[in-house]
Amino acid sequence: MSADPAVVTQPARSVLVLAHTGRPEAITALTKVVHRFHEAGIQTLMTSEEASALSVADRGLVQECDLDGAVAGAEMVIVLGGDGTILRAAELVRGTETTLLGVNLGHVGFLAEAEREEIVGTVARVVAGDYRVEERMTLDVSVVHDGELLASSWAVNEVSVEKANRERMLELVVDVDGRPLSTFGGDGVIAATPTGSTAYAFSAGGPVVWPEVEALLVVPISAHALFARPLVIAPNSVVGVEVLPGMGDGGVLWCDGRRTFAAPAGARVEVRRSRQTIKLARLSSGVFTDRLVAKFGLPVSGWRGPRSTQGG
Repeated sequence: MSADPAVVTQPARSVLVLAHTGRPEAITALTKVVHRFHEAGIQTLMTSEEASALSVADRGLVQECDLDGAVAGAEMVIVLGGDGTILRAAELVRGTETTLLGVNLGHVGFLAEAEREEIVGTVARVVAGDYRVEERMTLDVSVVHDGELLASSWAVNEVSVEKANRERMLELVVDVDGRPLSTFGGDGVIAATPTGSTAYAFSAGGPVVWPEVEALLVVPISAHALFARPLVIAPNSVVGVEVLPGMGDGGVLWCDGRRTFAAPAGARVEVRRSRQTIKLARLSSGVFTDRLVAKFGLPVSGWRGPRSTQGG
């Protein structure tokens, strides 16, 4: 008798779930997610801290893990929360092949793909593998003072250099690709990605940039200057921000509002496109215009749409 051919077994599927468990609605959504994935034979990974928010029976359906190394074996990281929780997850998936999918339990939630009422259908799409992957650019940033590297970090949405003392303006000089652009005083300046154009940069008066556009944004914050317009520059440009000497309190560097570093007087901050990206799972086939209208509740009454013309 001939030997039976080797049976090729597919590796077990797993997803890492992160949730803002301080919200009751997040625990309700989390319970639904755990049950649906368990029924589909997909392993749910969670930290022990977040799994403790589940009932004893539901906690038995998940595999508890440390975040270190958990992403590498996961097909996807699913986030139940707002943009802050999604940005936390971005720290885990950046530069990996693992995709990130956000379910919005917060307010606007531009980074999220689904809303809380869509949770059951969202899990079904993940189980079926019915989603596409969209890559988003990120930023690298460094702070140098007197030839010494003080800090280096990265951001998905934006990097901001802001005043450290609320009572004083921050005096800055901004350059692009090594050429000086403008010196001004104000609350600071933002360098943002297209993804971040609907976040802090938007609040500071920057333009909304479609995520398919490859570009960097430079947006002054409450600048006292005649020329203080937001700028859209080439994606491979380097933005330099120098904190002028004499600014005793110096400035503060923020990355996505999560990581902060000192930018003392005389320091130079450089922001550039990173080689590493994040991969977002997308369920909708709609265009960004529809997302913008839905998230901001924009009025579109009276719109008739394109009309075909008849001609010979």
